[in-house]
Amino acid sequence: MERKGDGSGLGCSELSFGSVFTGSSPKLSDGTRFTGSPSRTGSLKDTRNSCPRVDVFVCTADPTIEPPIMVISTVLSAMAYDYPPEKLAIYLSDDAGSDLTFYALLEASIFARQWIPFCKKFNVQPRSPAAYFVSTSPPDDGGGQSQTRDFLAIKKLYREMEDRIETATMLGRIPEEARLKHEGFSQWDSYSSKRDHDTILKILIDSKDPCSTDIDGSALPTLVYLAREKRPQHFHNFKAGAMNALIRVSSKISNGANHSQSRLFLRVITNVEFHGTDGCGGPLYIGTGCFHRRDTLCGREFNQDSKIDWKKHDDHRRQQSVHELEAEAKTLASCTFEQNTQWGNEMGLKYGCPVEDVITGLSIQCKGWKSAYLNPERKAFLGLAPSTLPQVLVQHKRWSEGDFQILLSQYSPAWYAHGRISLGLQLGYCCYCLWAPNCLATLYYSIIPSLCLLKGISLFPQVSSPWFLPFAYVIFGKYISSLVEFIRADGTVLGWWNEQRIWLYKRTSSYLFATTDTILKKLGFGDTAFAITDKVADEDVSERYEKEMMEFGSASPMFVVLSTLAMLNLFCLVGVVKKVIMNESFARLYQTMPLQILLCGVLVLVNFPLYQGLLLRKDRGRMPTSVTLKSSAVALLVCAIFSFLH
Repeated sequence: MERKGDGSGLGCSELSFGSVFTGSSPKLSDGTRFTGSPSRTGSLKDTRNSCPRVDVFVCTADPTIEPPIMVISTVLSAMAYDYPPEKLAIYLSDDAGSDLTFYALLEASIFARQWIPFCKKFNVQPRSPAAYFVSTSPPDDGGGQSQTRDFLAIKKLYREMEDRIETATMLGRIPEEARLKHEGFSQWDSYSSKRDHDTILKILIDSKDPCSTDIDGSALPTLVYLAREKRPQHFHNFKAGAMNALIRVSSKISNGANHSQSRLFLRVITNVEFHGTDGCGGPLYIGTGCFHRRDTLCGREFNQDSKIDWKKHDDHRRQQSVHELEAEAKTLASCTFEQNTQWGNEMGLKYGCPVEDVITGLSIQCKGWKSAYLNPERKAFLGLAPSTLPQVLVQHKRWSEGDFQILLSQYSPAWYAHGRISLGLQLGYCCYCLWAPNCLATLYYSIIPSLCLLKGISLFPQVSSPWFLPFAYVIFGKYISSLVEFIRADGTVLGWWNEQRIWLYKRTSSYLFATTDTILKKLGFGDTAFAITDKVADEDVSERYEKEMMEFGSASPMFVVLSTLAMLNLFCLVGVVKKVIMNESFARLYQTMPLQILLCGVLVLVNFPLYQGLLLRKDRGRMPTSVTLKSSAVALLVCAIFSFLH
């Protein structure tokens, strides 16, 4: 588990940047091209007219597990991007329809008038205020009294805003003076619940409005709040439905190229595998930092002459007031708008899959569009990776389940993509789509060799046999190559070892449950669900995370599986050691079953954090006692039964 960091300081919410998923080499697809300009003029001004419009989509779905103060950190860092503000629009999609999130965004829109000039005046990095004030101290005398004064003043403003937002969140209500002051809160008058309300749409900042300026008189990016209409009788299609509503609403307001969602992968995937897919037609669409042309999301086949008429949109836009625009755009986010249309099928993000980004990206590439992977030295985006094992396992269950569903659907890369994309890219998609069923092989090697070792049954060739060499070559070659890849991707040996540990945990729990659920759904015994990853952690959880202690703390069924496998391997190894001590020669075991001894020993070492959580730790992050008892009993029973079999 690792927290991914970068220079721009984007927060933890779902983030969508838009621009290029193109059929040729993209221009201005690198959002970091203008990042770091020391002033508000210069190269940015010279290239202002050549910059494409960009819509930034920030998505949130629950103010409890995605606190509003964290959401607006994402918004503020995106607003402070070094990009022509009249060509930048930020949209916050609030799928919970929370007035607390709207209140936080309203506060952010006011604070942005001070924050953006400060960022650009002093070339602030990172541009998320939450990250900046944690990582940065007041400048020394070398920065001058003016910079020190400005730093302390902007920090004071941020802390005051943070206190107001967190107080409102804790109390669960908006201050009455704020509710009376801003007309936007009236849109909650007919609000029933987060699953039953009208479309709530408010343009808080309009870059085309001469009055929408910062304290220096410069234009601000457009800022829009959207909570699409929801009704109990209409299925809302989870995040994909929210994204499609954003695509339609943004086309009316700013019509920039756009989008994507948040997903964090491990180091080797982003630094090694995606570079490899560049040679096969481009990486898959996986989340934060993905740039798209709006054409690709509207279901268009690739055409070299395809372009968007920006001037026509601008001319129409100037003729409408903000209130007229809000009223017209609201209908595009109604829950009945998509009826009898191709939205969710041939247009927008596809419905019916927990990983709507992957299946949508595959469809886009099959229509002739190509993608390109850009991995600048200074990372353009910051995401918040899960910091506890339960969060990691839930997240990977959703991803692997969605990928497996794609493999078994009409959009499977095995047949839908045949002849439309390169064979290498097909295999790349299939690699991820086979994450879930690969659990079966991992479970076999986690159980059977250890039990056979306990029983004295040899499964692999003896050391003296020439057939031992292929097994040894594959095992050592695989792990040495993965270690080299990890280190070349700026990793460490300890980081690689922890990644192997998480790899095993995911395959024997997340992927197992994903495979089971996918098969049950295919047989008609379940429906697609979408689990939101918790973005907030208690103080003691965060403290243990900083100490690199693995967090358990819940009686999850996945933990029962992991703990049972860990205890089974421990009992098998202890049983073998006992046999050696009592009456058997270690040399004979070494000659007949060296690979099984090695495998069982490595599994015990990998599971050491589980043994700590099960048997040694006393803090709140330990494994629940019920899990310890269940797993120990099941593991002992299995070992006893297998020992008495003939």
